[in-house]
Parts: sequence; C-alpha cells; structure tokens
Amino acid sequence: MKKLLIVYYSYTGGTKQMAEAAARAAREEKDTKTWLLRAEDCEPADILAADGYIFAAPENLAALAGVMKAFFDRCYYPLLGQIQGRPYAAMICAGSDGENAREQLERIATGWRLKKVIDTPIICTHAQTEEAILAPKTIGEVDRVQCGEIGATLAAGLAMGIF
Repeated sequence: MKKLLIVYYSYTGGTKQMAEAAARAAREEKDTKTWLLRAEDCEPADILAADGYIFAAPENLAALAGVMKAFFDRCYYPLLGQIQGRPYAAMICAGSDGENAREQLERIATGWRLKKVIDTPIICTHAQTEEAILAPKTIGEVDRVQCGEIGATLAAGLAMGIF
C-alpha cells in the first residue's frame, strides 16, 4: 500500500481546512494510506515513511510561514539524497498574493529533487486589515473542492503507480 503524507501549518485555520479537504478526498483511495501531520510534529522519519507528499502552508509577511519553514529547516539535510524522485503537491493560503511562499516551498522541494505533479494553487482569503488577517479563516467550498482534487489526484496516482 502506498503512503501519502500531508504536512501543514495553520495559524488562523485556513490552511488546516485546505489540508483536511485534501486528506478527506485522498482517503477515498483505498490503496493509499493517507495521514495528516502538523508541521511542528513532523520529523524526518515521517517523511521517509511516505511515498508522496502534500505540503500546505500560509504566506506570512510575503514569505513562507515561519513554522513551515522551520519544518523544512529541521528535515531538509537529514533527508537530502534519500527522497529524490518522490511526487509532491503543495497548496498556499494567502491574504493577497502568495507568490513568494509558493516559490520558496517549490525551491525547497526542488532541492530535495522531489517531482511536482500538480501545479501549486494559491488560495486567497483577501485579508488585508490587521483584524481580518488575525481572524479565523473560512475557506470557501470551491477552494476546498480544489484542495480535495489535489488530494484525490495524488492518492490515485500513487495507488496506480503513475507517480
């Protein structure tokens, strides 16, 4: 059985909703075991145990959120040269732009020599004021469906041996 690991960080709940939508859809694939881990709880052994990955992170201050970056910092070198060629997808939750966070995450995955199998969406919450930025987020149905499609696609591709 193939294994899909979804690693995420969420401060206001938006990215968590995205990751959960991907996990729900991925779990429909019976030949792939899917599990969800918060970035702060994920260790190199968890990454090694998986056949493919979804990384979900918010953009904070025009960059990849610090907790997600700390996950990559903690796991990057212990895994270098051990996971190359494995498939991944990513999702970014942003208040307005998200491009820098996407670029940072994809550059880290490129350094690991992972294979991007789905374009990275940026889910925009349009939070622009201090109050809106700090408020709990609700990700709309259309965006949750898109995240679910990412989970389902990666899980099915792993099960079928496409990725």
